[in-house]
Amino acid sequence: MKVAISSNGESLESSIDPRFGRSQYYIIYNTDGDTYESISNTSRQATGGAGIQAAQYISNTGVEAVITTNIGPNAYRVLEAAKIKVYSGVTGSVKKAVEDFKKGSFNTTSSPNVGEKFGMGQGNAGGGIE
Repeated sequence: MKVAISSNGESLESSIDPRFGRSQYYIIYNTDGDTYESISNTSRQATGGAGIQAAQYISNTGVEAVITTNIGPNAYRVLEAAKIKVYSGVTGSVKKAVEDFKKGSFNTTSSPNVGEKFGMGQGNAGGGIE
């Protein structure tokens, strides 16, 4: 199973980026082979629609699940329509999140946990979830 984790960096030791739509990177982890790749989030600098764009991009990678801290309504709707499971409220390292996911420690998120444009004003890192 392929899982996308919002990440502040390009390795498993990186911390989870709390912003899905404006995450710096996504770690695409394949639980079948315990392999991963890092992809840069080109949507993070969008003036609007970053969550939608990011969710569409992630859905095109073939992932079946997303792990993040916060997910907004627009991104959530796109992922839900693509039948991608969302696990929100997760913090810490990407590596720990993968380990916990493999153990079945997370519950599926049934709705967004932040509002639209939640993180737009969060520093110059680009904001948050859309």
